Amino acid sequence: MQKKIEELKRLREEAKLGGGIDKINAQHEKGKLTARERIELLADEGSFREIDEFVKHRSNDFGLDKQRIAGDGVVTGFAKINGRDAALFSQDFTVFGGSLSESHAEKICKIMDMALKLGIPVIGLNDSGGARIQEGVVSLGGYAEIFLRNTLASGVIPQISAVLGPCAGGAVYSPAITDFVFMVKNTSYMFVTGPNVVKTVTHEEVSFEELGGADTHSTKSGVAHFSFDSEVEVLEKIRQLLTFLPLNWKDKTPELEFDFKENYLQPKLDEIIPGNPNKPYDMKEIISLIVDRNEFLEVHKDYAQNIIVGFARIGGVSVGIIANQPSILAGVLDINASVKGARFIRFCDSFNIPLLVLEDVPGFLPGTEQEWNGIIKHGSKLLFAFCEATVPKVTVITRKAYGGAYDVMNSKHIRGDFNFAWPSAEIAVMGPKGAVEIIFKKEISSSKKPTEKLEQLLSEYIEKFANPYIAAERGYIDEVIIPSETRQRLIAAFQLLKTKVDSNPKKKHSNIPL
Repeated sequence: MQKKIEELKRLREEAKLGGGIDKINAQHEKGKLTARERIELLADEGSFREIDEFVKHRSNDFGLDKQRIAGDGVVTGFAKINGRDAALFSQDFTVFGGSLSESHAEKICKIMDMALKLGIPVIGLNDSGGARIQEGVVSLGGYAEIFLRNTLASGVIPQISAVLGPCAGGAVYSPAITDFVFMVKNTSYMFVTGPNVVKTVTHEEVSFEELGGADTHSTKSGVAHFSFDSEVEVLEKIRQLLTFLPLNWKDKTPELEFDFKENYLQPKLDEIIPGNPNKPYDMKEIISLIVDRNEFLEVHKDYAQNIIVGFARIGGVSVGIIANQPSILAGVLDINASVKGARFIRFCDSFNIPLLVLEDVPGFLPGTEQEWNGIIKHGSKLLFAFCEATVPKVTVITRKAYGGAYDVMNSKHIRGDFNFAWPSAEIAVMGPKGAVEIIFKKEISSSKKPTEKLEQLLSEYIEKFANPYIAAERGYIDEVIIPSETRQRLIAAFQLLKTKVDSNPKKKHSNIPL
């Protein structure tokens, strides 16, 4: 028996070397960690338990029968992250460039199937040259098997993808289906077709980084939710993200202990809104003052910055925040902001994470570019997501809530649970000047002093309508609150809403305007 145990130990050590020392050194020279080093950083110390360590490919063509390496380019198993279970797979670029074979795919599928049965998150650390060409359609079939599981697991368990190297062709669709995508600047990239194909087909000269690097996908395409300077930062942020999430759709989000006896008034909130309604301010200042420990994990930080989304805690409760950003495009809703917000809302609703909406929105962005590219359809996604969501939903209108954007941003009419407004709130069909110019068009044009008449009527209109009290009279606003009271009100609201039960009509699934 001792000889057999020694042989097992030898095989384990051999498997841990992957493609060998030279390939590991090459990986390090590129500024990249190995598959196992990544797992060590992501998982709680000593908690990772590997499965399928000795799996090898079954292909004999093109000399592959002479290159059969244990693990076949992916490390799979289970670990604890922040003391909670998770399923992991980490592609090993030192083995066939991390390329996906039939066996490689089967390992990933097994871990995903187990995660679904166990009700735990799946985290994929992607670093692969794509399908293993030597295996042909078999490797393509492997990708399809993974895509199917990504789709079936959507909304059941959280799925997180870290792209830590190349991810090209069909390989990009698995991360794209998952809930969150992390990338590393200058070492990871994603694209359907590479620079060479682009040059052949469109005659465009473009680098790997410009075409599909972390900056491109975190600022222009919105494919990446997070991008960081190093793999270490990526893995640390995945750990932080998981602290806000439940293990599955039936599980409760982690709740931290909280002292409800403290005084949670925030006097600084009374000073943030400028006297001039057209002057911008930073909504992130408000967020930092109303959340626990000023901790806010922003999602899609560099994409569609006119809307802010991310995770925080209020009274120990994990919440998803959706906020207009007046300092970027006046907080207007455009195509990208609508899609960004809708996707985030639907994730939170899938996993029972309450929603907090901070509203200061002048409306939807006008113009031919927006209309021709489908602002109606894309704006409807945001509306649809809010209407569909059955989790606790709380709105605070800090300043502007104009037109259809007032309806969309979790108004009382679309099942907002608590809708608060600050005294600075302006709830109307449009801005005061535009409204006055339409309502009093004849009076202004017939006046001997049209400019003075406009100013007079504008002043009267603002005094009468540019406030939250008409909406409050109708019950569309539950309470007009002093800004400094906001944190107290939110803590109480989310505690009360813990027992909320709501549902949608029974159906196979909805048909969101994609």
